[in-house]
Amino acid sequence: MYEDKTLVCKDCGKEFVFTAGEQEFYAEKGFQNEPQRCKECRTARKNAARPQKELFTTVCANCGKEAKIPFQPSNDRPVYCSECYAAMKQQ
Repeated sequence: MYEDKTLVCKDCGKEFVFTAGEQEFYAEKGFQNEPQRCKECRTARKNAARPQKELFTTVCANCGKEAKIPFQPSNDRPVYCSECYAAMKQQ
């Protein structure tokens, strides 16, 4: 019933494929308009609306490497880099 369509992104001008599966999904959800942007431009547009997370720099309590974390470190608890944290979580 549905066939792949080639559409042109309104932001970057690249061609992208609106697959038969995507068209079926749009129909199931009741969407009446075809997508106007390619996947990359849709993702960039979504991310532009999100506020950037502030990262804090600290030193890993286990290996001593620099670690960037999404919260303000306090001196009462140890903070680990992602590698050390993952290793501890597996144990």
